[in-house]
Amino acid sequence: MPTLLVFGARNLGRVLATEFAADGWRVAGVARSEKTIRVLVGDVPAAVGVIADAANPQDVERVFRDVGDVDLIVNAITTTPSFGGPIHEAPPDALEPYIGELLPAIFNVLRTGGRVLAERGAGTLIQVTGGSARRGNPGRGPWAAAAFATRALVQAQAAELREQNVHAALLIVDAVIESDKTAEWLEEEPPEKSASMQEVAKAVEYLHSQGSRGWTHELQLTPSLERWVP
Repeated sequence: MPTLLVFGARNLGRVLATEFAADGWRVAGVARSEKTIRVLVGDVPAAVGVIADAANPQDVERVFRDVGDVDLIVNAITTTPSFGGPIHEAPPDALEPYIGELLPAIFNVLRTGGRVLAERGAGTLIQVTGGSARRGNPGRGPWAAAAFATRALVQAQAAELREQNVHAALLIVDAVIESDKTAEWLEEEPPEKSASMQEVAKAVEYLHSQGSRGWTHELQLTPSLERWVP
């Protein structure tokens, strides 16, 4: 039975676990709060729930020890935007939640997950990010700084892991993802303006299903009514 390990099990990660479990996968989800893990296990009773903080390297190592062999790692952790506005109006610490907290957590998952899969000689490692990985949108400069850095890390790691028969990919969701968290923002918007978590799960499944003769290392998912920049 193949195993999915997803970091960030609150929204997208929980749906990924649900979809993959329905297809017969063993699934494990990681979150910082006990409440999130309770919800995950409530939705997917067979899921392995692990409370850990990806910003802590020891926590990430413990996750992989506790879960055991994995075939697919998805890193879906994010942070709540703390500043939205022009860079010239930003406070001095505007970068901290992104560069000081989120990016190190992403790095911990990539480096540890990459090592685990390289030692196994197989597997898929997918990092989920937003459209700011491709362009710096006005009002989102600090977030784009972390997203650009995330893209660079995955590009480097994808090349590094190819020789180890490990498929690393960046999944760019270029839209607001529909969830309880974003329901208020999307209340009066048509469905085609946002991304469905189920569609993101299909993209993850597609990336993992690829053979080594045709790996995709970067995939952008854009709803039909969202802005698209080639």
